[in-house]
Amino acid sequence: QVQLVESGGGLVQAGGSLRLSCAASGRTFTTYGMGWFRQVPGKEREFVAGINRSGGSTIYADSVKGRFTISRDNAKNTVSLQMNSLKPEDTAVYYCAAGRRPLASTWSAYEHWGQGTQVTVSS
Repeated sequence: QVQLVESGGGLVQAGGSLRLSCAASGRTFTTYGMGWFRQVPGKEREFVAGINRSGGSTIYADSVKGRFTISRDNAKNTVSLQMNSLKPEDTAVYYCAAGRRPLASTWSAYEHWGQGTQVTVSS
């Protein structure tokens, strides 16, 4: 099945930008909707952004709408999350996920997860 590896996390000052990437292995990437989630200790995993199989439709959490952009390149088996105007509350481990639903915002809709990449935003 598809395997996912995130990259691009790091430390950035508030107001700055980061671009996360998720590389997928296997030949079934285009059969999955993709999503980004984030999690901090003691809190539930939070939906950030989702994109359908073709990349023609996207959804965002209200907390990131207008600041983050999700995209995918099916020819390269990658999905990205461009994060602008970062805030300290964006600090979390960010996870890439793949699911069979066309477009989903709940963690239960996704079957495959990456290991995560740390994003830290300083004030």
